[in-house]
Amino acid sequence: MVAEQILCKVIQTSNYSIIEDNMLTVNHFIGFEEEFNFIKTHYEKYGNVPDPETFLAKFAEFKKCWIDAVNESDAYLVDTLREEYLYANSANILQQYAKLLQTDANMANEYLASQSQVLQPTYYISGTDIIQKATERQKEYEDRKANQKNFYFESGFKELDDIIHGIQRGEEFMVFVARLGQGKSWILITVCAHVWKTGFNVGYVSPEMSANMVGFRFDTVLNHFSNKHLMYGGDEEGYPDYTDKLREHKNKFMVATPADFNREITVSKLRSWIKQNSLDLIAIDGIKYLTDERGKKNDNATTALTNISEDLMEMSVELGVPVLVVVQANRGGVSSADDDGTPELEHIRDSDGIAHNATRVISLKQKTDGVLEMNVKKNRFGALGGKLNYLWNIDNGEFTYVPNDSRATSRRTNASTTSDSKQKYNDSKKVF
Repeated sequence: MVAEQILCKVIQTSNYSIIEDNMLTVNHFIGFEEEFNFIKTHYEKYGNVPDPETFLAKFAEFKKCWIDAVNESDAYLVDTLREEYLYANSANILQQYAKLLQTDANMANEYLASQSQVLQPTYYISGTDIIQKATERQKEYEDRKANQKNFYFESGFKELDDIIHGIQRGEEFMVFVARLGQGKSWILITVCAHVWKTGFNVGYVSPEMSANMVGFRFDTVLNHFSNKHLMYGGDEEGYPDYTDKLREHKNKFMVATPADFNREITVSKLRSWIKQNSLDLIAIDGIKYLTDERGKKNDNATTALTNISEDLMEMSVELGVPVLVVVQANRGGVSSADDDGTPELEHIRDSDGIAHNATRVISLKQKTDGVLEMNVKKNRFGALGGKLNYLWNIDNGEFTYVPNDSRATSRRTNASTTSDSKQKYNDSKKVF
């Protein structure tokens, strides 16, 4: 019985806190009231739990407690004890209620109402005392100070990293939001390619594109091959040498499609995928394609996506792996009268819960003159940022930061950058 396990654990560990912290009383220890009261009295009188010899001298039948250690967690033991306690009390109350109901329904219901407090379930709620854990926190601070690269990935966009300090390696649920056709998937692949380039294992969930299509985009952003040429069979000098060199790398860039998840992408399956492939970061090209494992029959999309985002965040904390997702903004996300606007948090399609659970939200919009605007709409770990503008050559996967929003400057710089890029690309054909 769990009551016996708890008493054994108290004696084995000489620690009374499981009883004291959870406000357990003699009423919870049905059948072991005498043993409980002996321990309680000894602790209150002498300030310590009786040692095994003292306890065994009084209760010899507890000798088996020193043969088998109690390894169950406090949370399990307390929850189970309280469930047994509630069951016993509920059975007694319901029996008495049924007896009264046979003679006087009013009296029976009055009795049941008077017992409502007894019938309330109680739970083991754990937490962390940040006062007593201050030393651990100080050690983590020193580690972060000395080894910042162990805590953050660079995103590949320096100016964005200046604002968000990079992608946190764990406890990170980063959302990229934009209207349809604004380049969300391209940005996601660009970030992932940069993380892979720095030596880490990356997982990419692609609900709409095959692994090869993702691969062609990866080749474009990593080594600036023309995506049109790769897609449509144009001449790309140096591509065979590039792929030969690529295979020399031991770190992975894993791409999975719905077929790899048996047509049902869940957080549990993602967790297994991360562990099986030792992934350091995962990206999901569309959170709407995931299945809510906690969903009920009549749940709407908002509830489902809220549950999924909560579960993804919990998985990131548990595994220490950042999760990047793209979501679509609804039609109200950008005013037709405001060409410069990027979607706000409230414009995330179908779910406020996604924005609530996100650690960072990066809003995206393609403007005129080949300019991509990024806007940090949420940053749980720092300040919000202003607009970041990049001239974007989509075909060659090149981004050039534009310090201001001058359209004339953008137009001139874009022409110059595109020309210089093509010349450099054709002359060198570098292999990352």
